Amino acid sequence: MRRGCRLKFALAIGSLAVSACTSGHDSPSTETALSKAASASSPGCPGDNAGLTLPKGFCASVFADSLIHARGVVVASNGDVYVALEGTNNSRENAPTLPHVSFAALRDSNNDGRADIVKRIGKTGNTGIGIFNGYLYVDEGHEIVRYARPDSQLVPGPREVVLSGIPLYQHLAHNFAFGPDSSLYVNMGAESNSCQVTDRERGSPGKDPCDELSKSAGIWRYRADRLNQSFSPSARFATGLRNEMGLALSADGKLYGTQHGRDQLHDSWPATFPNADYEAENPGEELMQINEGDDFGWPYCYYAMDQRKLVDAPEYGGDGIKSSRCTNKKWPLVVFPGHWAPMSLVFYTGSMFPERYRHGAFIAFHGSWKRPVQPQAGYRVVFQPLVNGAASGSYETFAFGFAGPRNAEIQSDTAKHRPVGLAMGPDGSLFVTDDAGGRIYKITYHPPR
Repeated sequence: MRRGCRLKFALAIGSLAVSACTSGHDSPSTETALSKAASASSPGCPGDNAGLTLPKGFCASVFADSLIHARGVVVASNGDVYVALEGTNNSRENAPTLPHVSFAALRDSNNDGRADIVKRIGKTGNTGIGIFNGYLYVDEGHEIVRYARPDSQLVPGPREVVLSGIPLYQHLAHNFAFGPDSSLYVNMGAESNSCQVTDRERGSPGKDPCDELSKSAGIWRYRADRLNQSFSPSARFATGLRNEMGLALSADGKLYGTQHGRDQLHDSWPATFPNADYEAENPGEELMQINEGDDFGWPYCYYAMDQRKLVDAPEYGGDGIKSSRCTNKKWPLVVFPGHWAPMSLVFYTGSMFPERYRHGAFIAFHGSWKRPVQPQAGYRVVFQPLVNGAASGSYETFAFGFAGPRNAEIQSDTAKHRPVGLAMGPDGSLFVTDDAGGRIYKITYHPPR
């Protein structure tokens, strides 16, 4: 692919494949929801939509601010909001350090659209958070715990350990989802970038077979209604998933996830991929439907954007074209531009947004940190139309402007806001967390008059 040229549309595998080559910056002509239908501030929206660009009729406001390291989010049926706080410095910048906590509980007690009660609770936090059968579940690193939570009670408790002994590798997040049968599906991110003998070293071959797969790089299944379970390789549900950050079940009970693709194709294998643009564009980020026993191919395979298929990784003799190791691997449903970092996934089931949004999923992209030659990209929330579990068209950028102005040269370390968590409120509104500035956005819909 030529310098400055990159794929813009998601590739809907098996249904619709579209590619558009543009310059390094986004072009309104290739973004459905940021074309004629979009506006910086919809009629009737107060302020400037918190700096976001949304489709007409949508408004964004700041529900809370300065919750540093805000990651996953869930909204209770009474409107209380719970946000996982990653790491130990969960305090406002330049303010006194607060005790180590795992999550924040927020309530808008006067119904003005902004949280006026904020409580910080628990041990050191991580990323996953969710509500199931009267309990708040929280990813606390080596453990997943739960707190009893009646709807009238903002601060839940007491704390109970559901799963312990979870290994922590360079991909730390243990986000999770609940099945209707009380299954607890947990992401176990890979130990390494590509299962090399020496991780991220130029020319280091892949371990063959990759011994990391027995304890990472997949989805593990436990019981949400059982306490004191321990991590075990025997609980692996699906494999070949480098870091499945977004996990959600559709209305029909099927599990879906979004994967972070590998790094450093050019950096580690310059003889195989002499053009740095290849690393900037590859591999594609993926949305997949996950069943028990599925193998999606990591570390042996990755999705090559130019080939539009899974190909062999260079650590295992790949050249960007051949795919002998990938014959029996499961393909993704949809592929997105490389290194956008999909962090969360929500199937919209509310009644506030227009009907078309009830047939698809929202995905939050954290944004890239390393795209050689090319500008950093992502930093947005997209909507992916779906029909009967298959893509029914290309993605649409739904919310943009988190990191800065549309055509600004964005760098990951200077991006003011980076979207992470997504959750639907009981009224059908959409909440978005940001782990750079600690902002919690609330997006609502008001039909244009």
